[in-house]
Amino acid sequence: MTSYAEIISSELDAPLFAMFNAFGSSIMNVVKILVFLVIAALVAFFVMGLMSQRGKEIGLADARLAPCSSKPNCVSSEIGTAEEKMVAPLKASLEQVKAAITSTGGIITREQPYYISATYTSSIFRFVDDVEIRDSQDGLIHIRSASRVGYSDRGVNKKRVEAIHAAIK
Repeated sequence: MTSYAEIISSELDAPLFAMFNAFGSSIMNVVKILVFLVIAALVAFFVMGLMSQRGKEIGLADARLAPCSSKPNCVSSEIGTAEEKMVAPLKASLEQVKAAITSTGGIITREQPYYISATYTSSIFRFVDDVEIRDSQDGLIHIRSASRVGYSDRGVNKKRVEAIHAAIK
């Protein structure tokens, strides 16, 4: 019985058939490389998620929330924060802020008289972000939200602070 490849090769010129085979195998190589890259990226995200679970909040520095780093994955209401990372402080009591944090999916991890820290965990890769609150004793509650790992957060921390603001109102 004659195979399909034999029928095609007998009807096509040999150089054209060879070119078709070479083109087909190069497509398979590209597909293999793409599959490998996707798997490698997924593994990298899962590893970063595991790394973020081992970290902890920064805490207070000189009785203030720590400044944001140069990475765009942090927002803060503390004075001196760069404009693109600045968010409005909260106008509420610490109890109202705690309730807003838990109602938006946060877990309170530490509580002191004028300081609260909480974590939020993403659903797929289990990335952990920290939210820290400082009562400035002047009617304002300062807030800092930052990712533990990675570079960009695609605006997640800013949206989280906005959600906490909305939960207070």
